[in-house]
Amino acid sequence: MCMGGDKIREIMLAAHKRQMTSGKYIFFNIELFNASSYGNGSWKRGDEYDNDARQAYAALNTVTLLRTVKPEFENFSTEMKMSFEKVGLDDCKDCEEVNMFVEGFHDAMVLYAIALHEAMKNGYSKKNGTEITSRMWNRTFEGIAGQVSIDVNGDRNGDFSLMTMTNVETGTYEVVANYFGVNGTFQMLPAFSTEHFTLKEGHKEHPEKSETPCKCGLGVSALTGVIVGAVLGTAMLIAFYFFRKNYRITIERRTRGEECESRKHRQLREDSIRSNFSAA
Repeated sequence: MCMGGDKIREIMLAAHKRQMTSGKYIFFNIELFNASSYGNGSWKRGDEYDNDARQAYAALNTVTLLRTVKPEFENFSTEMKMSFEKVGLDDCKDCEEVNMFVEGFHDAMVLYAIALHEAMKNGYSKKNGTEITSRMWNRTFEGIAGQVSIDVNGDRNGDFSLMTMTNVETGTYEVVANYFGVNGTFQMLPAFSTEHFTLKEGHKEHPEKSETPCKCGLGVSALTGVIVGAVLGTAMLIAFYFFRKNYRITIERRTRGEECESRKHRQLREDSIRSNFSAA
């Protein structure tokens, strides 16, 4: 899921009501901006559904940008909060965390400064955008929140953290794993539990029914897609055939009509010429 925090809470409450949060399903939430308005795993709202939401969120896992504990980032966050207060944003509910755009803009300026310094040191002008840009690619440097890696195409290798609820009684979330894009590796933290990411088999509510396991889900969806695709493809071929046939008939009729008109005009001209010669 990737949407506002309130919508995610509604979905998780609905899933909990349908008993889908007991381990038979695993839910993932993508947090884009390190902000509560985009669903940072915050289940508490101070209403009558808090208890159910806390239990429901035990099945919710949040994928977010790499969470860092660098002292430099803490200082950066403090300075940003002070800036928010100076411009009158002290009541901002999402100002507890610096979002990815602020962090990314900071690192982008650092990267530009590094590339500009290298280019000018090697005799290039600060107006030489091609040279400066090329020096931004395929390099790694230390950003405000951690290591920043830019690949050979100029794209940043993303680093992400996975958060889960490690204490259902208190409803607290904790980072259990990190992913590093530069080498595609995972780092499992002490709080990581394989049991949390293992689906539990559902009990049989109707044992008298057939024991044959239901092979539905993706298989049925794929088969349905193939059938629908085949029907649509056949319909398009038939439509194309009739269109081509009608088009050919129309062209042939028009060609015959034009030939007929041409013959009529030619006959009239010949009759006119004969008449003139006869009169002469």
